[in-house]
Amino acid sequence: MMPNHIDRPQLFGHPKGLFYLFFAEMWERFSFYGMRALLVLYMTKQLIYSDEMSFGIFAAYMSLVYFTPLIGGLVADHYLGYRKSIVLGGILMAMGHFFLAIEHPIFFYGSLALLIVGNGFFKPNISTFVGTLYDQDDKRRDAGFTIFYMGINIGGFLAPLVCAWIAELYGWHYGFTLAGIGMLAGLFTFTRGLKTDTFGEEGLPPKNAGLALKFAGISREKIIYLASFASIPLFALVIKYNEIEHYIVWVATFFIIGAMIYIYRSVSGKAKTQLLVTAYFTILMSLFWAIFEQAGSSLTLFADRNVALVGMNAAQTNSINSFFIIALAIPFSWMWTKLSVKKMNPNSAIKAGLGLVLLGVGFLVFALGGHQADEFAKTPMFYLILGYFILTVGELLISPIGLSKMTELSPPKYLAFIMGVFFSSSFYGHFFAGKIAKLTAVKGDANYFAQGYFGDLTHLISGLDPTTTFEKGDAFQQLYSYASVYAGFGAITLAIGVVAILLSPIIKRWMAGVH
Repeated sequence: MMPNHIDRPQLFGHPKGLFYLFFAEMWERFSFYGMRALLVLYMTKQLIYSDEMSFGIFAAYMSLVYFTPLIGGLVADHYLGYRKSIVLGGILMAMGHFFLAIEHPIFFYGSLALLIVGNGFFKPNISTFVGTLYDQDDKRRDAGFTIFYMGINIGGFLAPLVCAWIAELYGWHYGFTLAGIGMLAGLFTFTRGLKTDTFGEEGLPPKNAGLALKFAGISREKIIYLASFASIPLFALVIKYNEIEHYIVWVATFFIIGAMIYIYRSVSGKAKTQLLVTAYFTILMSLFWAIFEQAGSSLTLFADRNVALVGMNAAQTNSINSFFIIALAIPFSWMWTKLSVKKMNPNSAIKAGLGLVLLGVGFLVFALGGHQADEFAKTPMFYLILGYFILTVGELLISPIGLSKMTELSPPKYLAFIMGVFFSSSFYGHFFAGKIAKLTAVKGDANYFAQGYFGDLTHLISGLDPTTTFEKGDAFQQLYSYASVYAGFGAITLAIGVVAILLSPIIKRWMAGVH
């Protein structure tokens, strides 16, 4: 699956196939983020689940969505190839969105399970597909991934606005149905690219895959499809009983470590240190997503309860991050290209550290709004928007660049699997994001970040303290809970980002020539 296509058709200075993948991913993300924007509000307002139960289900769903790419990437590398995996994933995800429109526990948990399995086949392989369009030394690679990342966020921007508007106007289930239509549009776009032979020989099953081999009269390919559907009840049970999810975290961790050790032993030379760098970036991304992914869970409820919103509802605030991605992606793409020409482009290890620093600053800004809370404990919307802007710049420094580096640093034989490992950062991130979100729920006892050094930090950043907020009532107690958690984790993330920048010279050496 190594790319070698100097004469491949070009469009706007990039391989034409990039734009088919751009629109396919855009529509798939429209479906994904449309549903995500509604899910927590749907559970707390329609199903009347508690905050803790809703956060538990949301975290289990969002983390498992990024666990299955490990398996989907492995299956694509050795059997199905990228094309068949993407189509299978798209079909499963479309089914999941449409079934979610049926209000019944079996359909609710089953739909989330369909989305989990489908995403495992779709997500790592379409991102890896982008990497196959460029030669290893192609200087357009980072710019191409940034453009692709903009497609993700056009879908992420439109979906919360449109799906939340439809859900509010006509009902929750119409919003979920619209998300399903978006998934079908993405699947249609990708298959259109296949029919026009845009991708050449890329993405086909490996020559030694043996998909036609039969076991008990059933081909290997059909067994993979049947196993995918058979796993759905298992994932549905894990979501329902999400308190057992930590067992999956341990299993996944042992599996990833074991696989990475096997790959490390099977490669030689600079490939060994480059593989260590993929693990390093995955760990940094896990931390990034654990904090960042308060969006969709606690940040959505924060916007609903403690932000004076103007012109949009709480679900629609999920589009703010994607709006800034769209506005900044092309300028960033242009900037990386120009800096590369001038040999001033910071290496990826420095960019990752800066991304964490800005993420921390963004969450400190969310807490900063406490200084101007009104009598209803509502903070100005300005702080929500500014915080999202800052963490979006951080995201553009770490996430699309990380995607690009995975395709350069990974051993070609294990490319899709390593991409799945990279996406496992979102698995771990969402798992811990759920734990963090639960800290924002108001309980009888104060959370850890209301005490000692962190309590002082919260007071400095937000102007709030436990005593006065308790006297002012429930709304201010809830605001203080959000502010203390955001200020505490914001400071921790900022500090880790600084450490990552200091370590960047070592990481740069390990990258062995990859910038």
